[in-house]
Amino acid sequence: MPPRFDIIAIGDAIVDVIATCDDAFLAAHGLPKGSMQLLDTEAAARLYAAMGSAQETSGGSAANSMAGIAAMGGRAAFIGQVADDQLGAIFRHDMEALGVDFDTPPIDPALGKPTGRCLILVTPDAQRTMNTCPGASHELGGATLDEARIADSAILYLEGYLWGPEKPRAAMLRAIEVAHGASREIAFTLSESVCIAGRREGFNRMIADGGIDLLFANEHEVLQLTGDSSLGQAIATLSAKVPTLVVTRGADGAMAFANGEGVEVAAAPVERVVDTTGAGDLFAAGFLAARARGHDLARCLHTGATAAAEIISHFGARPEADLKSLVQL
Repeated sequence: MPPRFDIIAIGDAIVDVIATCDDAFLAAHGLPKGSMQLLDTEAAARLYAAMGSAQETSGGSAANSMAGIAAMGGRAAFIGQVADDQLGAIFRHDMEALGVDFDTPPIDPALGKPTGRCLILVTPDAQRTMNTCPGASHELGGATLDEARIADSAILYLEGYLWGPEKPRAAMLRAIEVAHGASREIAFTLSESVCIAGRREGFNRMIADGGIDLLFANEHEVLQLTGDSSLGQAIATLSAKVPTLVVTRGADGAMAFANGEGVEVAAAPVERVVDTTGAGDLFAAGFLAARARGHDLARCLHTGATAAAEIISHFGARPEADLKSLVQL
């Protein structure tokens, strides 16, 4: 019997708040363009008050990927922690409306951990500067996992953003055990260079222990993770440790390596880049959706590149177009 889901993901349950700004605004608030900062509740409130008119939509890296897979007609599920508050209700509604299975019970907002939010500032050059307040998201624990759903999914997808805090990290390690016990594939994304600085040893140990079958990273992340001086050497180091390595390079396309084979594709053409928020998330969605249907590396890369091109052509990190034709699901 085939698995119930193509992909199940564990990640931050976040509501994105997106607004445009100029470089002067970033400088005034000490925000390096294109970076990602973690904010506490008070700092997030101050920045939100200073932002201009904003658009709110459910986000989170792995959650965005699952939304993309659902848009491609895939069977996607998501595990992530929200609070029993307004943003938590918005997140749940959005996921269910997209066709993503999401049934993680919310926590009591009286615990002082509201549903997480990411304040995203987009400058005229389409660069996004992300400021995340994780809130309830980092309260995800092992007892919350639906192990039956994990075992009944072809691929388990984990995001690096959630790897740092001890509680969700323990939950993710348990999920890896469950998935491997069911002979399922484990995919992991390093998410962002800022995630690697304090987690390099843990990431490398997990990889060395054989916990990952498919690793997503961009060119900066593979250099930072390995400590190698050249991209070629970093790729050689990592591809010797993980069965499948996928390296994205923005406008320069993407590469994948498996079983001694290396494949490279160019970035899909875009008439106008509006907002790069979610480009990596949708690339992963396309790659995973194609992989779940047994396509080869080249097809998986092309599907990822096409999905990424759709997302950067408009504001927001969730697809606006019907992407079902991409993988012929």
